[in-house]
Amino acid sequence: MQITQVRSTVNHMVHYQTRLDTTFAALSDVTRRGVLEQLVGSDASITDLAQKFRMTLTGMKKHVSVLEQAGLVTTEKVGRVRTCKLGLRRLEEEAAWIERHRQLWSARFDALDELVAHLKCKEKTDAQSKRR
Repeated sequence: MQITQVRSTVNHMVHYQTRLDTTFAALSDVTRRGVLEQLVGSDASITDLAQKFRMTLTGMKKHVSVLEQAGLVTTEKVGRVRTCKLGLRRLEEEAAWIERHRQLWSARFDALDELVAHLKCKEKTDAQSKRR
């Protein structure tokens, strides 16, 4: 593999990890998840969101900024009103990451279930042997 290909692959992985980190950090807060749920129904001003979540404008602006950085929300200022709407970015990469890890853990739990069943069967057989 050439050095430029390695650099490109490394840059892609760093970008991918940074994007996952940014998205999951944005989604880690209950208020930000609530804002996204609110915006599914309709666009809203930062003032409306602040009132809905009973917080200061400054606090809501910070939450919206985090969501914007993750590409989950866009804002548009018209006059003195800043309106928020869902971003165009979909969560396909994040969903794929979650699915890969779900499959991994599912396989591990299936293997554990098999081991437990085997051990129970062996324990039962050993107990029957001892009674004889």
